[in-house]
Parts: sequence; C-alpha cells; structure tokens
Amino acid sequence: MSDAIEEGPKKLLDVAVARNRLLDKFEPLGVEMIRIEDANRRVVAQDITSPMDFPFFTNSAMDGFAVRVADLHLATSEKPVTLDVVGDVPAGVDLSLKLGFGQAVRIMTGASVPDGAEAIVPVEDTNFNYRTVGLDAPRSVEIKRPVQIGENIRFKGEDISTGTMVIRAGDRIRPQGIGLLAMLGIPEISVHHKPRVAILSAGDELLPLDEPLTPGKIHDSNSFTLIALVREAGGVPVDLGIVDDNREMIRERMDKAISSEVDLILTSAGVSVGTFDFVRSVVEQHGQLDFWRVNMRPGKPLAFGRYGDIPFVGLPGNPVSAYVGFEVFVRAILRKLGGMITWYRITQRVTLSESIESDGREAYLRAVVCKDADQMIAYLTGHQGSGNLHSLVQANALIIIPSEVKYLPENSLVDAWFIGDIPECGVCE
Repeated sequence: MSDAIEEGPKKLLDVAVARNRLLDKFEPLGVEMIRIEDANRRVVAQDITSPMDFPFFTNSAMDGFAVRVADLHLATSEKPVTLDVVGDVPAGVDLSLKLGFGQAVRIMTGASVPDGAEAIVPVEDTNFNYRTVGLDAPRSVEIKRPVQIGENIRFKGEDISTGTMVIRAGDRIRPQGIGLLAMLGIPEISVHHKPRVAILSAGDELLPLDEPLTPGKIHDSNSFTLIALVREAGGVPVDLGIVDDNREMIRERMDKAISSEVDLILTSAGVSVGTFDFVRSVVEQHGQLDFWRVNMRPGKPLAFGRYGDIPFVGLPGNPVSAYVGFEVFVRAILRKLGGMITWYRITQRVTLSESIESDGREAYLRAVVCKDADQMIAYLTGHQGSGNLHSLVQANALIIIPSEVKYLPENSLVDAWFIGDIPECGVCE
C-alpha cells in the first residue's frame, strides 16, 4: 500500500507515515545527574534499583502488643488471656528484647518487632486501649482474641527486596516516585536533558499583546499556545517572538535559535502560502527543507528540515491547526528527545452522540467526552473551523476520524485523545 493518498495532481502523506519519518530523525538527548527534589516530571535515563530491602527491618503495622501465637489459642472476649508486659518499644528505637512464653511487649506503629514475637495485637483487642502521650506500659495486658502468625507485622523486604527495579528508564518521575527514592536513601538520579525548543511566529499581520489592534492586524496567539504546550510536554521553550515577512529578520531569529543551543526550531504560519516563501528560502539557504502535505484535517501543510544542524518543524498558522499539528507530531518528537519509553498519546474508544461527515482525510475534531455509565459519549464543540480556538477551549478531547471515512452514524465508536478532564454525564448536554 502506498504511503501517500492522491489529491488531484499532488499526493497527501499518511499521518502515521509522516510522524514516523519525523521521529526517525531524532534520538534521545544526553543525561545529567540531579537531586531528587528537582526531579518531578523529569525522565529517568537509567533503571533505578533498590539498594536495600524495604521495609529495612521487620516492624509493627499497628499500635498494640507483640505476642506469641501459641499463647492466645484460647483467648476470647469473655475469657481473655493475661500476658506479662516485659517491654515497651517506641518507633525509632531498636531494643534487644526476646519474647518468652506468656509474655507481651507494648509496641508502636513502625517500631522494630522483638525476637520471638509472631504477631501484633491492636490495642483495641486488649483491656489497654489507650494512646495517651507519655502513658507508661501496663505490667500485664488482657488479650481478647487469638491471632495468626504474621498478623499486623510488616516483614523486612516484603515490599521491595535489594536489587528490585523500582523505576524504569524512560519513565517520567512523579511526586510519589520522589518519595520512594527518598525512602530508599537515593539522593540523586540520572535524567535526560529537557528538550529546548525555539518558538517563532511569522507574519506581517501579527501584533504583540500590548499593541492595539488595527484593521488587518491580529494579536499573536500561537506562540503563547506553543510555549505552554512545550512546557506541558516536558520541554523548555525559548521564545523568539514575532518576526515580519522579511528574509533577513527571519535569518537573524534562526541564528538566535542556534546561539541559544536549542534542540528544535518550531515555527507557526507561513508553511502554506505567503511567508512560507521567506522561511523556505532562509532554511534552504542555510540547511535543508522538505515540504509535506499530510492527509489530515486540520493542519494539512507541514514543513520539516534543518536550519544549520538544528531540526526545524513548521506548523500552519491557524490556531487550531497549529495546536493539532503539535499534538500529532511535535509532542511525539519531544517525548522521544526527552528519553520517554512511549512517544504516542493513549487513545480511548468513545461513542459519537451524533452523525459526522468528513472529507476523507484523517480528522481531529474538537469534542467534550462525558462518562455515562459504562461508556464515554463524545459531543462536538460546535464549529470545527481551524481558526475557531474557542471550540478547542471548550473541548476535553480530540476525536479521530480515520482517513477514507466520509460518514459515521450516531453511536459509532471512534478513538479519542483526552486534552482535559472528563466531566460526569449531564454536563455536556
């Protein structure tokens, strides 16, 4: 099967093929050692294994009394068994105690279990149900029920044994992972560098936010969207600002990207008509450029190449097209550069609340997906024009209509990418 689809005299490149061609040009970035307190959302470069057993020592899971199982076979609430209390073990203290026949030791949660103890009886199952601070242990205690071996004991190494892989290379660190590393006494880890992405908006019609609009002018929005998306994807945005349709100005900004030591140059606007001629001539003069027409809606035009030694991706200028182009292509690039195991978004099967007509290209439509009983229902967020950013703000998902499909009836199942939270059913209707 051909990678391209005919559209008149020109060919449209399949989305998956275009994405794979892009990804083939990138490799994970280098690594650095960082403190774990700075590691949230960083991508691990090497498998992390536990240097110890965890728990590090056998300890109590309850406030109670450490006992021997055989002593309590006949214990009931009506006829409790009385044991001599021969010790008191707070958390953080390792006492050299050995439990003998008919004996018990008061013990706190997390405290080291004494030798000879086989179970922990919670204070609630004794006649000494007190937790007053500073209260001395009793001389004896009545136990109201039998126990089983290991009850309420956390044994050494039962959670993690020495050498266990606790975090895989390619995983993104989360707060709970940082806590685990601290618990295991691991202060530093090796992570991949964050991708640095230069972002440039091109066009004579673009104005900064602090300048008033005049006829024919619009405020630049794409750079703000792309900067936020880069940060969300784990990258470091380098804002090159707005540039007019001027070869020399474009070249100066591209050179600034090189001096800023970025890993990718990302532009919006000018890859279809107009300023593309200027971007193309600058990139081709100082590197190389491919121009692809991709079988997708929105965002059919896509430019890819290198400026000097820096990879370059040119997205369309319409706000929704730029957003979708980032999600389809650039997010995967940043995930690969950042060393992640998987490069693609997870899809969810959803049910269409209405029939949909398409033009045969792979379409990414804005929708709100709600959970309704055992299924996810997708509601389109109004007009799907590539300039309608408001409908994208309303959406929590992009539903994906496969290529060559021109009509789907109501209740059809399609794939979706979530780009927001899932509300309960009723919010969307």
